[in-house]
Amino acid sequence: MVHPFLQKTAKRFLLQLMFLIYNFSIRTYGLIIRIAALFNDKAGKWSTGRKNFFENLPELPKNPICWVHCASLGEFDMALPVLRKLKEKNPNYYLVVTFFSPSGMEHYQKRKNPVDLALYLPLDTRRNAKRFMAYLKPELGIIVKYEFWNNHILEAKKNGAKLYSIGTLLRKNQHYFKFYGQFFRKTLALFDCFFTQNQNTIDLLNSIGIEKCVLTGDPRIDQVLQNKNHFVPNPKIETFLNGKKAIIIGSSWEEDETMLFPFILGNKNDTFIIAPHDISEKNIKRIEKNLEGLTQRYTDEQKNESPVLILNTIGHLNTAYHYGKYAYVGGGFSGKLHNILEPAVFGLPVIFGPKYDRFPEAQTFLEMGIGFSAQTTETLKDIEKKISNNLNELQIKTSSYIENQCGTDEKIISFII
Repeated sequence: MVHPFLQKTAKRFLLQLMFLIYNFSIRTYGLIIRIAALFNDKAGKWSTGRKNFFENLPELPKNPICWVHCASLGEFDMALPVLRKLKEKNPNYYLVVTFFSPSGMEHYQKRKNPVDLALYLPLDTRRNAKRFMAYLKPELGIIVKYEFWNNHILEAKKNGAKLYSIGTLLRKNQHYFKFYGQFFRKTLALFDCFFTQNQNTIDLLNSIGIEKCVLTGDPRIDQVLQNKNHFVPNPKIETFLNGKKAIIIGSSWEEDETMLFPFILGNKNDTFIIAPHDISEKNIKRIEKNLEGLTQRYTDEQKNESPVLILNTIGHLNTAYHYGKYAYVGGGFSGKLHNILEPAVFGLPVIFGPKYDRFPEAQTFLEMGIGFSAQTTETLKDIEKKISNNLNELQIKTSSYIENQCGTDEKIISFII
């Protein structure tokens, strides 16, 4: 039997070793990004956005600071209902939102939001975290989903912040639940509460001794409901449709389109609106070529002669879902499924690719019969027949499910304040 003192010493040594490995990995990651920035546009934006970071920080007011961290735009959308409710309940909070990804910094302003200051999160080195949290001195820290940067969280706690995670979604195969995960588990233990999307996340947190968890659901549902309630008609789409309903293809990738193109070409009597994830000129031309001239672009003068409208813009997909009968949402061939709640709030049953395991809402949709997974054009045809034969019933069921899930923002804020 190992002496307790030796066990404690070994545990302390392993923690220190993991701390050193983590910080070395972070620095190595930063170096790789800087090298990649020479060849990759996204890496270039990531690196440029953090250049002279501390020298360019503005002076903060004396209001209590709420620090909110989001990986990218998707997590910001998840946080928005909670941030609005927080500002409504306590207008004195100064909201500082940090992003890891350029997509958040570039597009967050396209959402109506209560953010006072938006910044990139500096690379999670110990020195950066100390400087940044000494600057912020947050009274409240909100981390969205699972973006847990160890040094920043530790320093926020040292500066007296109450820490909350909202929309938390964890999986058994993550490092927190591995034999080597003690270092990362200690970071999670710093949080005052986790507001989770599902019961499985609570069970996983409980399994590592974390009991401060509340099942509140997905905050994005409140966001998509707000989008629906503030819907503004789109004259260009209405001109194209001329009173018809469309099949909406949202955020499609090339892997999705390999399956979708034969389906579209085989259903020329239907009307389609396709919003590709990549709206570069090269990709739009590729789509036009594959669809054999059956397309027109959103940025062109609208006619109702072509069966396919390509949204070669950003910001019009949410509106387009209002005009749909059902939707296909992309990213399900790479395991990066896009937001299936956006079409569902308008009552659209949703089809997606085969890799949806990381998205509990997709599993729920499948179980309820309002979501469908397709891997080939033939299975897509079968699903289309099933949806068409029960369209009205499925639309009612989909709308009802979304509306019954609202109120996550209120649940979270009632705990925080």
